[in-house]
Amino acid sequence: MKVILLENVKRIGSIGEVIDVKRGFARNYLIANKKALYASKENIKEVEKIKTDLSKKDNEKKKEASLIADQINGKEYSVKKLSTENKELYGSVKPTEIAKLIQDENKIEIKPSMIQPVEEIKALGKFKVKISLHSEVDAEISIHVSSAETIQ
Repeated sequence: MKVILLENVKRIGSIGEVIDVKRGFARNYLIANKKALYASKENIKEVEKIKTDLSKKDNEKKKEASLIADQINGKEYSVKKLSTENKELYGSVKPTEIAKLIQDENKIEIKPSMIQPVEEIKALGKFKVKISLHSEVDAEISIHVSSAETIQ
């Protein structure tokens, strides 16, 4: 299915580009989140007209993302979790928990979908977590998981 992108989408394309994607991805993600329109002749003309406005909006989003990245990049956040004697966690540290940590500590709202742990956090120790703030701006934080107490 052919669609026209209304914003830069990582690994997909840039604003105004007509791309061919699977029907489900187009309907359920791109069009549903207002990231694209069906590629009809009318829509292509419309996007050509508003392409500069879309680029300006994208640049503003990129600037905001850069400011947030400057504030949180390289920071370390601590989490206390219940663990076993061999340093494994009961459950794991989820992106929603990481988003809440950042919200509590820095007053910055980050969607859990932006958070991409390098590996699943299921043990005690330090873990690197990548945060994708914009299609061109990423930040990296570390999560220090310590034991709240051990259960026999």
